[in-house]
Amino acid sequence: MLNRRIEAGESILKALKLMDKIDRKLLLVFDKDRFEGVLSIGDIQRAIINNTSLERKISGILRKNFLFVGPEDSEDDVRQKMVHYRTEFMPVVDSTGNLTDVIFWEDLFKERIAKNSKKYNLPVVIMAGGEGTRLRPLTNVLPKPLIPIQNKTILEHIMDSFKEIGCDEFYVSINYKADFIKNYVKNFLLQEYRISFIEEGKPLGTAGSLSLLKGQVHSTFFVSNCDILIDQDFTEILDFHFEQKNELTVVAALKHIYIPYGTIDTAEQGRLIKITEKPEMTIKINSGLYILEPSLLDQIPDNNYYNLTDLITQVISRGGNVGVFPVSENSWTDIGDWKEYLRISQISHNEGTPSR
Repeated sequence: MLNRRIEAGESILKALKLMDKIDRKLLLVFDKDRFEGVLSIGDIQRAIINNTSLERKISGILRKNFLFVGPEDSEDDVRQKMVHYRTEFMPVVDSTGNLTDVIFWEDLFKERIAKNSKKYNLPVVIMAGGEGTRLRPLTNVLPKPLIPIQNKTILEHIMDSFKEIGCDEFYVSINYKADFIKNYVKNFLLQEYRISFIEEGKPLGTAGSLSLLKGQVHSTFFVSNCDILIDQDFTEILDFHFEQKNELTVVAALKHIYIPYGTIDTAEQGRLIKITEKPEMTIKINSGLYILEPSLLDQIPDNNYYNLTDLITQVISRGGNVGVFPVSENSWTDIGDWKEYLRISQISHNEGTPSR
């Protein structure tokens, strides 16, 4: 319990880093010895979406109403609440507001916490046409989507993450080693996944191949790079997309950057303004996961090199809604990077499943 505890006077950023460190999405908040409530990753994400500074105190975004049980509640009542709300733990709070116990999911259940029961059967496009240059020489032999993690390929792990919310229609955009990918899919995957191919005659960028879906996709759809894993309930991203009436939503990962030097700000004629010793900043980076409305397909030029950033710029320039949904640094894994691939492979070897 101690590693999930944080003081209400600490910053949102510190809470976010603690969640990443302990790989949990729910914290117990105290004001010294007084229990104040719980802080979830959803609370932090809503704050970021509302452009709240990460330096703001946790107390400024803490919900007054939170889920808890009393000492008199039966184990069966606790079980039902935890399953219904899919919570990592349940605080036990007495009539005076004191925290008397914490019941963790693993105390009552053997299986992992279930994802949201809400289902969205939407198409998913996986961009798998690149050469995977960052993973050479491995990708000189295998195309990046077929690189293994434990007993499955990267492609299968990505499709599994979407199957959890009910998606079963996949379009895989291919170019580099296209025949290799098609043969593997034909021989090993078609019994479990419903897959169609978008085959580029030439490299078309991160969005050019989407033009080949005109007339085929008529609903909101996902677009994912083929080298990322994201530990986030995708239904929550979809809810955000629909609530904000976005035409396009970008999933952004928060990245903490530490600069081990003093940075210098100057004005005209080289006049020093200030020196900041070893600053740390948090920025949002493009994770490689998007949600698009089907009308955008008509805005993508046919058979031309075209990036998703070009489409985003085009939508913004005409006043369309482009939203950004944040996920924590530890919730995003870039498997296309050698260091991250080796790390995730080692975790998979030790635990038997990839950590997203």
